[in-house]
Amino acid sequence: MRPSTDATDPADRIRPPDGQEAGTLAILARVGPYLWPRDAPGLQARVVGALAALLVAKLIAVGTPFLYKAAVDMLAGDAPDGVWMLTAGAVGLTVAYGMARILNVGFQQLRDVIFARVGQRALRAVALETFGHIHRMSLRYHITRKTGGLSRIMERGVKAVSFLLRFILLSIGPLMLELLLVGVVLAAVFDWRYLAVVAGTVVAYVVFTFKITEWRVGIRRELNRQDTDANQKAIDSLLNFETVKYFGAEAREAGRYDQAMAGYEDAALRTQSSLAILNFGQSVLISGGLIAVMVMAARGVQAGTLTVGDFVMVNAYMIQITMPLNMLGMVYREIRQSLIDMAEMFALLDQPPEIADKPGAPALVPGPGRVEFRNVSFAYDPARPILRGIDFTAEPGQTVALVGASGAGKSTIGRLLFRFYDVTAGAVLIDGQDVRDVTQDSLHAAIGIVPQDTVLFNDSLYYNIAYGRDGATRAEIEEAARAARLHGFIASLPEGYDTQVGERGLKLSGGEKQRVGIARTLLKNPPIVVLDEATSALDTQTEGDIQASLRAMGAGRTVLTIAHRLSTVVDADLILVMEDGRIVERGGHGQLLAQNGRYAALWNRQARGEEAA
Repeated sequence: MRPSTDATDPADRIRPPDGQEAGTLAILARVGPYLWPRDAPGLQARVVGALAALLVAKLIAVGTPFLYKAAVDMLAGDAPDGVWMLTAGAVGLTVAYGMARILNVGFQQLRDVIFARVGQRALRAVALETFGHIHRMSLRYHITRKTGGLSRIMERGVKAVSFLLRFILLSIGPLMLELLLVGVVLAAVFDWRYLAVVAGTVVAYVVFTFKITEWRVGIRRELNRQDTDANQKAIDSLLNFETVKYFGAEAREAGRYDQAMAGYEDAALRTQSSLAILNFGQSVLISGGLIAVMVMAARGVQAGTLTVGDFVMVNAYMIQITMPLNMLGMVYREIRQSLIDMAEMFALLDQPPEIADKPGAPALVPGPGRVEFRNVSFAYDPARPILRGIDFTAEPGQTVALVGASGAGKSTIGRLLFRFYDVTAGAVLIDGQDVRDVTQDSLHAAIGIVPQDTVLFNDSLYYNIAYGRDGATRAEIEEAARAARLHGFIASLPEGYDTQVGERGLKLSGGEKQRVGIARTLLKNPPIVVLDEATSALDTQTEGDIQASLRAMGAGRTVLTIAHRLSTVVDADLILVMEDGRIVERGGHGQLLAQNGRYAALWNRQARGEEAA
């Protein structure tokens, strides 16, 4: 949905975790178990094997320039050290030099192959942990978060863990080892001045890289913010595709997206400019060190203290140092970004779910399905109460209807029963058990919900119906579809149960989606069913057809019906009339009409509206 960042600097997507950067050591401590999983000795062996291959590769890399020097010396007429070198000759030494380079690359690739499973397993583990944690968060959390931004946090954090494991073990460590070995060789074969120049160049390079990169962090944070904003706007617009079409707002949405991308463009340009400064400065430092060392070697050759082979060997070592140093700048930026991305993800993981099982909570003991609300009060915000002293009981097999104007708190009762939220005061009980004292999994298994708008997965009809109960057989799924009066419609489709429903079920009509919702609730077969205005968005004919399916589904179950159209609840055993978060009337349809109160007023108003229609 957006252009990618510059390929030379993929690590520049830096963002602070909600304004706070977690300590680097604390983050590394949390990553450690993924690198050395205690319950997986096979993966530990792979880590050791990768390190061994890495060490062999570096030893070969440091020894390779000696073969290059010997070959050059023989061609220049200087006798190299060692009998075997004399025996091998210039051609043999050249072949040995080429083979050493091949072995170096081979062991590096072997290192990557051995370590690949460790990195992928770590990525899988952290992705699963984050995904599961997000699903454990409360409904309130998901309502207040932006889906695009949340997915971005997860995506970046998971990739950052895999990257950090790989580069700390296979890049930073090897880089330090190679620099140390090359420094030792230069000091031993030549003299301390070569080591001093190399050490000075490395220190200057590292300091310059870190300083400039820190300056770029602020620019990258802004780029990252613009990136997330543009991505969120794109996802939000696509998820509301129908709404955009209804209001002819394609140009308006494109304008919003373009405005977000304009901010991204500005930040990206400043990022590219700062990257150019960084790259040029690094090149100046590396080239300066290379020139200094090569001048020293050239003077040694002129003085007769060094051979031409020594000159080319010094050049080979400097080039060998240059490559990992160039990588150091990229790796530091990558690690800097990874630490911040992981801090953001770990900050998400550290947020405790608002609704959590009590330690050692038992499962809900299955019963006939008696639902009781005892003097329940609830508020999303303490300053704005939603429910006030709700008190009622739905006996097993009864249908209890909740009616009233919009905003009276009807749907909130269904959410409290399912424990999307915890009550502010009072208690919600199922078969005498407080829903706060049992596990959420067992509670959810006992309740089926058919919402006003059944949202489907972008998969087949079969998958969406089967979602009601994991492991259901095809015969059970088709039986549920028949009970929901959906099987005939599915059979008429060219692809039958394999028909794709589209994102959020856009390829189906409202009535068809509701029937799928009914079918998967029937397949779940819970003792308690909540119908949350399940037909309010349908036309009268479709509503009548769906009502027959709903009545069949409610047979033998405790049904809590949240309704706007009173005509759908006339057969309810108990009707609760809600107003401003309170139950103001209760009784059967005839009884409430006889009272000539609020229910009767609502009934007469809706009846007049239907007659006018």
